[in-house]
Amino acid sequence: MYAVIETGGKQFRVQEGDMVYVEKLDVVVGETVTIDKVLLVEQDGKFKIGTPVVAGATAVLKVVEHGKGEKIIVFKFKAKKNYRRKQGHRQPYTRVLVEAIKG
Repeated sequence: MYAVIETGGKQFRVQEGDMVYVEKLDVVVGETVTIDKVLLVEQDGKFKIGTPVVAGATAVLKVVEHGKGEKIIVFKFKAKKNYRRKQGHRQPYTRVLVEAIKG
């Protein structure tokens, strides 16, 4: 059984027991989050496809940790104008464990 869920503006294909990195959630480590934006559920070869979400379907996620991703460099440059700007960015994330898929 798997499902396609949406969180943080992105879609993820998840199964029970999966560890997934999602956009940062404002939840304490160790607590659970219920996601009700389930777009698709597959069980025993049968699909339930939502329009846009599957009615009554939820995914229960347990927050494992919060962190920051790898640093990326944002470099702006304009030729012949002596314009250079260097900036770094680390995207915050939340690592979650998929405990259950209902629906």
